[in-house]
Amino acid sequence: MFVKQQFMHIPDGFLSLILSLILWVVSLVVIFLAVKHYAKESDKQKLPLMGVLAAVIFAGQMLNFNVVGGTSGHLLGAALATILVGPWEAVLVITSVVTVQAVIFQDGGLLALGANIFNMAVIGVTVSYAVYTVLNKVIRKGKWAFGVKGFIAGWCSIFIAALAAALELAISGTSPANIAVPAMGGIHALIGIGEGLITLAALMFIATTKKEMLEQPEKKKSIDKSILVGGLVIALLLAVLSPLASAYPDGLEKVAEDLGFLSKGQGPLYNIIPDYAFPGIHDEKLATIAAGVIGVVLIASVALFTYRKKDNSTQK
Repeated sequence: MFVKQQFMHIPDGFLSLILSLILWVVSLVVIFLAVKHYAKESDKQKLPLMGVLAAVIFAGQMLNFNVVGGTSGHLLGAALATILVGPWEAVLVITSVVTVQAVIFQDGGLLALGANIFNMAVIGVTVSYAVYTVLNKVIRKGKWAFGVKGFIAGWCSIFIAALAAALELAISGTSPANIAVPAMGGIHALIGIGEGLITLAALMFIATTKKEMLEQPEKKKSIDKSILVGGLVIALLLAVLSPLASAYPDGLEKVAEDLGFLSKGQGPLYNIIPDYAFPGIHDEKLATIAAGVIGVVLIASVALFTYRKKDNSTQK
């Protein structure tokens, strides 16, 4: 079945059944470890920030930006999440975003969801953490240092995750490695620049307004409501601006089209809010905005509700 709608993540049909199941198992193991790590932490103040950060990343991913040659890219957010809340928490943040996109918005297949989580939440976060940790030892502290380190970590997260996806396509027999790897690597090397610049800008803004979030992210702090409110406002603003996103196909979709395996993509088993357009709204822009706002509210509400529930139970 040919996939007509645009997609940002791997749809069902691109990867073999065996590889999809293996990556599901690997992703579930990592998610389990991340949840276990968070449960052991004494600092439960991160959960609201994680929820708001997930909402911002979700909305940011809706705003595809032009690259070259009729291709677009979008934010991954793994580096930003890793730097702000830590690697294990970042795994949960990115996993929540990718899962909501697949289940509610039919972006990425359900069978391929394990692979999408693996590429973005596992590889993206791992690479970001490794690169940022190394750079912390060689780049001096300072406002610009945060931005530079974030740019490099962001670029690397996109590039390595894209190479992983290319290898998965090759292992599945979808496209030979000598073709898929250069194609995915080449276009995502450019998309990574956009990721790096967005990460740099975000970190520079935080370094100017809330520098303590970057200097001592491991220390337990009370919730700064201004950060949560500001984050939600930014997420909603990005959702409202989502109709301005590039209409060009995403890097993966463009590669699939150029290499001739786009037709292998399978459509979703069901539709809730497909292609980020709320059903029943005839105005395309309004339908996109409504979908974005619903996604932001859904992701942020789950984290905030969970936090309030845990906070109330702790007080009792």
